[in-house]
Parts: sequence; structure tokens; C-alpha cells
Amino acid sequence: MHDIFLAVLLAFAFSLLFCAAAIPLLKRAGSGQHILSYVKEHSRKEGTPTMGGLAFILAAVLAAIPFARNADKPFFVALAVGLGYLAVGFLDDLLKQKRGKNLGLRPYQKIIFQFGVALMASVYCCIDGLTVLRLPYTPFAVDIGWWMLPLGILVFLGTVNGVNLTDGLDGLAGGTSAVFFLALGCLIALQGESGALSLLCFCLVGALAAYLIFNASRASLFMGDTGSLSLGGFAASAALFSGNALVVPIAGIMFVLSSISVILQVIYYKKTGKRIFLMAPLHHHFQQKGYSEGKIAYVYAAVTAALSLTLLLPFV
Repeated sequence: MHDIFLAVLLAFAFSLLFCAAAIPLLKRAGSGQHILSYVKEHSRKEGTPTMGGLAFILAAVLAAIPFARNADKPFFVALAVGLGYLAVGFLDDLLKQKRGKNLGLRPYQKIIFQFGVALMASVYCCIDGLTVLRLPYTPFAVDIGWWMLPLGILVFLGTVNGVNLTDGLDGLAGGTSAVFFLALGCLIALQGESGALSLLCFCLVGALAAYLIFNASRASLFMGDTGSLSLGGFAASAALFSGNALVVPIAGIMFVLSSISVILQVIYYKKTGKRIFLMAPLHHHFQQKGYSEGKIAYVYAAVTAALSLTLLLPFV
């Protein structure tokens, strides 16, 4: 417990330092967020430094490694997967900055890269025997063997893109992710699974807490795809490698709803020419309804916390 506290404190301190240093550096590098014209409420955010995910992800990783004593293979694979998605996001953000618009990787290019990382991670699960699936709210688990391959790919792609879609308001993806990682870290620890994986989750909470100081409304730093894709990669890795894949749609319900709202909006509009929501993803619908960014972020975090607590109740 002492080591966990120190690791989280170190992650917070590193993230605070790195984020503060990143803002002027990114401004000088011209790494400002380009705001799409149809989101009129966000016009004041034009030019806000992005790619802040580099700062807090680096902070979490640097804090976790020294304290991950007797770390097992899943811990290091989770690091590789999370950093792999960070690389995809960084490339996307870099292209956007060079082109001066929100024109990064083409959708098919992004999916190919995402799928590649997901495939490798899922194959690793099958080869290394990480194929047990815990059933939430019960003491039961089932070994699904190589069925973990398609499930793993689905969890990775769903989580990565769900977090990415949720990153649309100040403090939204960061706050929701922090609550998610806190719950997942506690769950893994209570199950007696990989201590290193739970440590990684807690370090991400510490790093995100510091990042939110700069990202809460009004934000002076955005995480970019660099941060959102990486967070999704770490979330899916920690869940899958600990046998908690089915926890993702419960504790990560707001990520799921963000994705579903976009899918429904596109399908319904193509069929009818009308929209279900005022704007998608879902948080923009609430924003169009007049709710403040801060209130939406708090509600997302609160719903995530409430559902996460239900997952922990069987251990009380």
C-alpha cells in the first residue's frame, strides 16, 4: 500500500511538471488545436496546445516502472500496447498540426493501425493463456480459449475509439478515464490479480488528476489523440489481461454511449435525413441543450463512479 501511494504521488508530481512544461513548448511548436466550424461554442479554444497526452502518459509510465517489483509479462505488454496506441495518436496529431487543419490520418489508416495493435495484443492473450473471462457480480469465470481473439479485438477497438469520441469537452475524457482506472485498479487488486497492472491503473489516475488541473474548464491543454487513444489502449489492456473484459461496458458505460450515439446518428441520418440527437457524440447533444461543459463532465464521472461501485460491492 505504501508503494502504491508513493507511485501515485510520483505520477501526479511528474504529470504536473510535464504538463506545465508542455504548454509553452507546444505553443512555440505551433501545436494548437484546430476547432471545427460546426462546434461554435468551442471557437474560443482555437489554438489551445494539444498532444498533452504525451505529458501525463509519460508521467504515469515513469512512476509505475520503479515500483512494479516482480512485474509479470502482462504489465510490460500493457505498457507496450498503451504506448503503441500513443504512437498512432501522436502521428495523427502531428499530421493535423503540419496540415493546419483537423486532417490527420485518414479513417482507414487509423483503423488499420488500431487493428494491428489490437490483433497483436489479442494474439498475445491467447498464446500466453490469458483467456479466462470473469463474470461481473459473480465468483464465476470461464475459459473461452481462442474466442478471446475476436473478443479482444472488439474490446480494444471499442474502448480506444470510445475514449477518443468522449474527448470533446474540457475535463470530460480525463475525468471519466480517471474514475474508470480507479475502479479497475481497485477491482484487480481485490481479485488478487496482477499487482503491477493495478499499480499502472492507479498511476494513470494520479497522472490524470494533475492533467485535469490544466484541462478543466477553461482548458489550457488538450490531450489530443495522443492521449485519448493511449488511455483506451491502457484501459483495454488492463481489463483484458486481468480477465475483466466484461467490466469495460459497465464501468466504461459513458465511452460506450459516446460510440453508440455516433453510430445511431449516422445510420438514422442516412436512412431518414433526420437526426436523433442535436449533435453527436452524446456530450455535444447535452451541450446544445444548454448544459455547461463542467456539469456534463461531472455527470459523466458520477455515472461512471456509480456503476463502478456496483462492481466492487461483491467484495464488501
